[in-house]
Amino acid sequence: MSEARTAIVTGGARGIGAGVAQRLSADGFKVAVVDLDEASCAGTVDAITAAGGSALAVGANVSDEEQVKAAFARIESDLGAPTVLINNAGVIRDNMLFKMTTDDWDTVMNVHLRGAFLMTKSAQKYMTEAKWGRIVNLSSSSALGNRGQANYSAAKAGVQGFTKTLAIELGKFGVTANAIAPGFIQTDMTASTAERLGVAFDDFIKFSAEQIPVQRVGQPEDIAHAVSYLVSEGAGFVSGQVIYVAGGPLC
Repeated sequence: MSEARTAIVTGGARGIGAGVAQRLSADGFKVAVVDLDEASCAGTVDAITAAGGSALAVGANVSDEEQVKAAFARIESDLGAPTVLINNAGVIRDNMLFKMTTDDWDTVMNVHLRGAFLMTKSAQKYMTEAKWGRIVNLSSSSALGNRGQANYSAAKAGVQGFTKTLAIELGKFGVTANAIAPGFIQTDMTASTAERLGVAFDDFIKFSAEQIPVQRVGQPEDIAHAVSYLVSEGAGFVSGQVIYVAGGPLC
């Protein structure tokens, strides 16, 4: 890149998002770290700036249209027009279907699907004007179905259909869209799943690793490596794909 491009990572305060944001900075991008609580982004931003990168913390609810518009205005002003978008923000409200509330369903759908829609709708303007852009949406192996996650599974399957449609619509503008579907990644979110199941997290990790062909659970850096490739110049002919980063074949 002759001039550093601007990337946005939602859910960038911790876990996968933090790992991705730091990797994109190392790759030469200016990074807007977006999360619900701006103060929670400080750790990620500090890590980036300490390594010599440029980052901006932005507090926004990705499912709120006005907050998304305000976030983009600030990012454009402070970092420059964003042409890379990583839709990573996510929540879980796990429960068996008969116990799942409407709020559980709506919250997960709003963050994952409405959030990805609103963020992408705002971002595509900058990408199509630049005739270059990269969109990476975070799906999940749960898109294939997972007990106790009817809402999350449906949302993550929706993300895959959304991604493929973006690839079709935006390809002629030099914009690619792909999805990464992580398997078990060691984060606060998987710790919450262990808690829901009443299992110690260390035991949950050990059990899960035994079921994975590579015999370990994933780390945020594993997803960051995949994102780094998909936003690169070399991935310009890769679009509309769902890549399962799960330590083995899932589909």
